[in-house]
Amino acid sequence: MAQGAVIPQDEVLREFEIEYENIRKRVLENQQLIEQTQLEVGRIRDRHVAISAQLSRVETNFDTIPRADIKAAYDSAFDIKTRLLTLQGQLEKAKATLKELQHFEELLGRLLRLVRSMGPDAVFRPVIAPVPEQGEGDAGRLSRRAIINVVEAQEAERQRLARQMHDGPAQSLTNFILQAEICQRLFDRNPDRAEEELGNLKTAASTTFQKVRDFIFDLRPMMLDDLGLVPTIRRYAEAYEEKTGIKAQLNVVGDERRLPSHIEVMMFRSIQAVMGNARDNLGAKSISIVVDVGPEWLKATIEHDGRGFDTGEALSREERGDVLGLRTLQERIELVGGALEITSMEEDVSRFVILLPVV
Repeated sequence: MAQGAVIPQDEVLREFEIEYENIRKRVLENQQLIEQTQLEVGRIRDRHVAISAQLSRVETNFDTIPRADIKAAYDSAFDIKTRLLTLQGQLEKAKATLKELQHFEELLGRLLRLVRSMGPDAVFRPVIAPVPEQGEGDAGRLSRRAIINVVEAQEAERQRLARQMHDGPAQSLTNFILQAEICQRLFDRNPDRAEEELGNLKTAASTTFQKVRDFIFDLRPMMLDDLGLVPTIRRYAEAYEEKTGIKAQLNVVGDERRLPSHIEVMMFRSIQAVMGNARDNLGAKSISIVVDVGPEWLKATIEHDGRGFDTGEALSREERGDVLGLRTLQERIELVGGALEITSMEEDVSRFVILLPVV
């Protein structure tokens, strides 16, 4: 609507009423969520008390209880504590959201009463120009769908990392505590057995340390800050082949040099996403990466022999979910002025071309 246009009172009133009802529904839904979460927190707390008491009994009779039962007790205590902390965090977040919604509901209610109190001939004139549609100026380039996809991708990545932390390092720390307890109790009674357990503990610690290093590298490789894009991709390709058995070949052309930080991060994450997709979803056996560092553009061409797919469907803007994550990847690349081209056929290699500006 143009800035000089006027809006009749009944139209404004209808919009306020619709929005007010939506807010009231959200307030009600949030209140129900809080009630359900509070009940679940109560149940988890009761369970936590029971497991803590069981763990105390285990520690009191440590010498007579089988190792498997001791480990199960520690695992249960760790899991219930994690669950309790997670639910408490969700409850606090829901309460904060409810408070904001109730404040907005009250404010919208006042505005609604104010509009109703005006005469039937009242009109309203907007004083702020509407946000440009997509394609109208710089602001229009960020479509609402693109922003939502990026946010959803970030949340999915956080959930994946949380699961990896819980199933990997966190679980290993629980086992360390168990083995340390066993060593402590065996020192005086059975030194040879204590030495054996210490050896097992050292081996487990070394393995876990390597997993944590790999985890940190996947999360944010320090090499990217210290040495730049090409050495980081080279190290990632070597680790990728070692861990997955998928042959990964890297070739670099052009002027190898440091690039703007956000471009290096975007290119590394994009290559990482394509390689992860080839491994997890498409069953690739080999993959090749060619990185071309030009004066104005950074280009990466990635080819693999995994299953082919419909590129039109994979990059579709329709609300059908982003199964392969390629649409979100494309939108992220476009946010920094780049482009993603994909070709894939059922019985041929799939090719991904990523182009990012470096100037």
